Amino acid sequence: AAKILGLPYPGGPHIDRLAKNGDPKALKFARPNLANYDFSFSGLKTSFLYTLQTKMKEDDAFIADNLPDICASYQSALIDALMIKVKKAVKDTGIQNVAIAGGVSANSELRNTLKKWGHINGISIFVPPFEYTTDNAAMIGVAGYFNFLAGEKTSLSTSAKAKIKF
Repeated sequence: AAKILGLPYPGGPHIDRLAKNGDPKALKFARPNLANYDFSFSGLKTSFLYTLQTKMKEDDAFIADNLPDICASYQSALIDALMIKVKKAVKDTGIQNVAIAGGVSANSELRNTLKKWGHINGISIFVPPFEYTTDNAAMIGVAGYFNFLAGEKTSLSTSAKAKIKF
């Protein structure tokens, strides 16, 4: 989304900052609705792209003139999708503690939404201090670096496996 909007990398902090001055209900974007706890933002990203393309056909300056509203609406859709899964997990499992981590945990609106929801529903919410909200990719890179320094290496033919059964 940030790239489409012409925002610098990484885009999340810029979207978060701009969204603070926007209307989260200004634009309607699709919400992912996969079964169980799975989710994909593909449909939301496609909805975002198509909506902006349509609006740009009507008004060349649409993005520039509506950037805070666009960011707030997109961020709202993302948070809605995440909260649907969190609420489902709490309901289905009875867990009373929820933690967030990684780059997404830096988003101020997600942090506030989770904390408010947790307070209202008696769920303990664990949010890392902002300085520890590093992107997961960076953490994996650092782990790989330290493994390399320790002499641990593998063949370039090794492939990643997201779901390993132990």
